Amino acid sequence: MRGSDYLRLGALAALWGASFLFMRIAAPAFGAINTAFFRVALGFIGLLFMLTQLKRPLNFNGKFGPSLILGIINSGVPFLMYCLAAKWLPAGYSAILNATTPLMGALLGITFFHEAISAKKRVGMTLGFCGIIAITAVGELPSPRAAAAGVACCLIATACYALAGFLTRKLIAGRGGLDAALVALGSQMGASLFLLPFFIGNIAVRPAIDWLQPAAWASVIALGTLCTALAYILYFRLIADIGPLRSLTVTFLIPPFALLWGYLALGETVSVGYLAGACAVCIGVWMVVSPDKTSR
Repeated sequence: MRGSDYLRLGALAALWGASFLFMRIAAPAFGAINTAFFRVALGFIGLLFMLTQLKRPLNFNGKFGPSLILGIINSGVPFLMYCLAAKWLPAGYSAILNATTPLMGALLGITFFHEAISAKKRVGMTLGFCGIIAITAVGELPSPRAAAAGVACCLIATACYALAGFLTRKLIAGRGGLDAALVALGSQMGASLFLLPFFIGNIAVRPAIDWLQPAAWASVIALGTLCTALAYILYFRLIADIGPLRSLTVTFLIPPFALLWGYLALGETVSVGYLAGACAVCIGVWMVVSPDKTSR
């Protein structure tokens, strides 16, 4: 890897780590549904603007529909789940649970896609899920019920991310492929269309929201433009330059940044139980994503 690749990897981790802080600020102010919708809608607008400025042809080669479907699974549902979790969990907790995506991928692969898995990866999965239990059961969280709800939302999100990986291979890569930036654009459009009815219904039935909250608006705009549109460009560029496996190491870098931003902006702290569970999750994820040794 070149020095520029490391810089982009660090920048991506910093952006996605900050997304948990921004959701922590915006979701209690505007509501989870509204925050999630604003994020994907601004992400779509930002990506469309970037591609237009770069004069990239918007030719989906017959894969526009699959891109919309992927957007629901890879952005719409997960972003909503993380916005719900932000009402109960500190930013660092959501970030470390986000790192369980490879564990969910291994679990879904075994259960539904007949993927072979080694003994080492099975141990890693077990260790990772033990870490999740430790994070949920031990620590200074609002209440056991709130903690369980927040963790459940995060795990639903990571399960969606893992499922989207398998569907991308089947619906996009398996049918001749598609430019990654166009996949990102189509997915954000699909997520926006998916969340639009929920957004309209929520505005209609929810009590009046104080929309004059500058900090919440700044967080929403940062979520859409920086943590979604710009981050997707960085991420897909990294995949093209260093490959998907190395790009996946960003999941290890996100939690430290999320903890740092949460501490600096909101004064959030972590408990010993959280640190122990986080270490178990990180070791488990490493065991799952690292290649198995092959005998010569």
